[in-house]
Amino acid sequence: MKISIHNLKSGDQLIEDVYSHSGLHLLSASTVLVSQDIQYLIKHEVDYVSIKWREVPQTESNPILTQTAVMESVDQDASLIEISDHLSPFTVVSFHEAIVGVKDLFDRAALNSQIDISVVNASFSPLMNNIKQEKDVVSLLLSLGSDDDYTFQHCVRVGIISYFLAIWLNKSEQEAKFIGKAGFLLDIGKSKVDPQILTKPAKLTQEEFEEAKKHTTYGYEIIMNSMQDEDLAAAALQHHERSDGSGYPEGRTADQIHPIAKIIAVADIYSAMISKRVYSDDRDLLYVLKELNEMSFGKLDPTIVQTFIKNMLPNFINKKVILTNGQKGTIIMTNPTDFFRPLIKIDDKFVDMTKNRELEIQTVLMT
Repeated sequence: MKISIHNLKSGDQLIEDVYSHSGLHLLSASTVLVSQDIQYLIKHEVDYVSIKWREVPQTESNPILTQTAVMESVDQDASLIEISDHLSPFTVVSFHEAIVGVKDLFDRAALNSQIDISVVNASFSPLMNNIKQEKDVVSLLLSLGSDDDYTFQHCVRVGIISYFLAIWLNKSEQEAKFIGKAGFLLDIGKSKVDPQILTKPAKLTQEEFEEAKKHTTYGYEIIMNSMQDEDLAAAALQHHERSDGSGYPEGRTADQIHPIAKIIAVADIYSAMISKRVYSDDRDLLYVLKELNEMSFGKLDPTIVQTFIKNMLPNFINKKVILTNGQKGTIIMTNPTDFFRPLIKIDDKFVDMTKNRELEIQTVLMT
């Protein structure tokens, strides 16, 4: 797990080497940290390090989720085994349960245009409690993504991203969980759209696209019918609105869009753009952030987008990359003045990409 150095504790064990901003090797993988090591890292202005998983304590919200019970759940479910190597087993199981919860919500909404708030809380709250242990948000999102049950997984991923983004925007824990819940429910209106339209592999006709767009209005109606929460309902209605008025369903401009809708719009787009289901070319995560950055000029709230990018980039530290010249290296440090041109280590040499403008990162390897 990747963690801020300010959250380190004596006894934490490094799983990757740590370098300074200038490329100086500070501590080696497998080092068990003591207080002097932590102060040493702070002195060298290191932001994040990767440490071995800490044992997650049993909580009131998950009284039966002991480490043994969770691991048994993972072992018994083949669909969870692939992602269990990268994440806490608590996160793996709660993610799976959240997907089951979304399916249940969609089924109920399709039948009577209502959802049960107790199912929302039971599905989403345990996940929120567990993902706080996951400091490497990039690996978290990639590990939790697949082509199966795209709509349901997308809802859960948007809820996760919305929660983290709200935290990064200095919202309180309570506010962040509420915004995460809004992300979790953003596409509930799709329960009223013809499934053949939602799963059609080819480009939608204009008539089909107009029907698909109605999911925003359907979502507003379902949430208001179920819990009369204007904020959650407005977020579902407006998450496809754009600052320049080019969005739908009402063509609202920046000052007319609900603040929560602006946050989950960024989460929605990022989740969709990293999905093979939506973009068959399997776009690189850094490339997606660049596209999102371009959308902050007119389409999306620039403060929200820049906050998202600024907080996502540290998660790329220690990730292996392929450059446009074919060389392979490792991201050592991000550059605060040029987000997309970090310091790269290639074998025993360091390449500052701000001084090598002809080079670009072609691919980030997440394995």
